Amino acid sequence: MSTTILTLVGSLRAGSINRQLAEAAAAGAPEGVEVKLFDGLGEIPFYNEDIDVEGLVPAAAQALRDAAAASDGLLLISPEYNGTMPAVLKNAIDWLSRPFGAGAISGMPTAVIGAAFGQYGGVWAQDDARKSVGIAGARVVEEVRLAIGGSVTRYAGIHPQDDPDTVEQLGEAVRILADASVSAV
Repeated sequence: MSTTILTLVGSLRAGSINRQLAEAAAAGAPEGVEVKLFDGLGEIPFYNEDIDVEGLVPAAAQALRDAAAASDGLLLISPEYNGTMPAVLKNAIDWLSRPFGAGAISGMPTAVIGAAFGQYGGVWAQDDARKSVGIAGARVVEEVRLAIGGSVTRYAGIHPQDDPDTVEQLGEAVRILADASVSAV
């Protein structure tokens, strides 16, 4: 049996270290686990209940919901912007939370990790993302904690997948999330 983990990256920048973490998580996923990156967060309009009605849901928002519905678990990878998660990630959570109580992530095992320039690795952003996605109906897997500080310096000139410690930590995070996803079925 295969487990699919949908991954949303809170940074839209092509060279983002958080995107590189997502790529490394996908490349190093345990056997039987597929980590899929969703690339359309930048095209999703801000959540507006007026357009969240049958026939009006924007295609990008529907694609996100469909990708989540086809997944067993959700991995959010977030930098920290001004002490919290980026708006693009919060917006994705908002779209995935609807309809309330029956959204695409309702009860879905979800983990939050990330990297940031500061020494604490974006802990505030990750805490806010856990809170938001939990209120949105997901089942937050609290055992997964990975906040990589000093990321710009740590990965200067290398991809995170070339850092053995990072690869090991990502593999463990994905394994724990996948195990939670299998036990949720």
